[in-house]
Amino acid sequence: MLPEQIFSLSEKYKERTEKLAQSYQILYDVEEIDIATAPKDLVWNDGKISLYRYQRKTKATVKTPLLISYALVNKQDMMDLQPDRSVIRKFLDLGLDVYIIDWGYVTRADRYTSMDDYINGYIGGCVDYIRKTHKIDKVNLLGVCQGGTFSTIYSAINPQKIKNLVVMVAPIDFSNKEGLLFQWSTYLDVDKMIENNGGIMPGEMLNIGFDMLKPMSKFRKYTSVVDMMDDEAKLMNFLRMEKWVANSPDQAGECFKQFIKDLYQDNKLIKGELVVGKHKVNLKNLTMPVLNIYAEADHLVPPPCSIPLEKHIGSKDVQTYKFPGGHIGVFVGARSQNELSPTIVSWLKERD
Repeated sequence: MLPEQIFSLSEKYKERTEKLAQSYQILYDVEEIDIATAPKDLVWNDGKISLYRYQRKTKATVKTPLLISYALVNKQDMMDLQPDRSVIRKFLDLGLDVYIIDWGYVTRADRYTSMDDYINGYIGGCVDYIRKTHKIDKVNLLGVCQGGTFSTIYSAINPQKIKNLVVMVAPIDFSNKEGLLFQWSTYLDVDKMIENNGGIMPGEMLNIGFDMLKPMSKFRKYTSVVDMMDDEAKLMNFLRMEKWVANSPDQAGECFKQFIKDLYQDNKLIKGELVVGKHKVNLKNLTMPVLNIYAEADHLVPPPCSIPLEKHIGSKDVQTYKFPGGHIGVFVGARSQNELSPTIVSWLKERD
């Protein structure tokens, strides 16, 4: 090895060592990693399910309140990750009156909680609370990922209660096997899996599965940490995201089994064969305006799983919106703040 090469390596080593030393001090000074800090009030609950209303300093400029239903697999905190990367705060700034559902944390006592409980029971309870509180017949409903699938089902069963439906990165047509998650789910013995885990689906196990979809992404993510260690803002962004990812609740076995078998494996929603509780779900009942948002680079819910919604519903007012990013970028990217959130609010205002 030439002397200049040895000197170059020595300088790089010195630089890395200095960055690590700075990072230890930054980490030492971190008292708490705060996420989801937009002020909100608990207004309704049913067991472990809570409904929150976000505080506003001024009167909403959109008359009809918006209810947000997030997926069960992660916490809804992603919608308000931090003040400068918050869909919720953007919605509030643009004039919406915003409610959000917190699904709580499942234990084995909840093993028999079903899709009917979540959709007709809990989403239905939140919708009715808002309708009663505001003395209105219909609310705006926004569903995210699995919460978008649930919101679509609820709206098809109760079209008279939904004024406008917005779905974001939601799996609707499960026939396309472009995504690895959809391929795995086709062959999953979900009954045995739930039985072996005491009636629930562990959130930790789901996170391992998600990591396996793109294993090198996680490797690259952690190897890049050293490069941000001397930048407190970037490091805190990283830590907030990691805190959210790690907070993955367990899933109620009964609901998880029906979601996998009836949707991922049998695609019953699109086929018109899905039964939730006492209700057969007919997508043609979706006659309200619908905004369907999919992410162009989404590896969890590939575009072909979301786009077909427009072909199966009864509404004549349907807009399918392509977001140029990935599944998470829909919530936290700069484009989400500057383009997507204003588009949603503008769309709702036009139909208010």
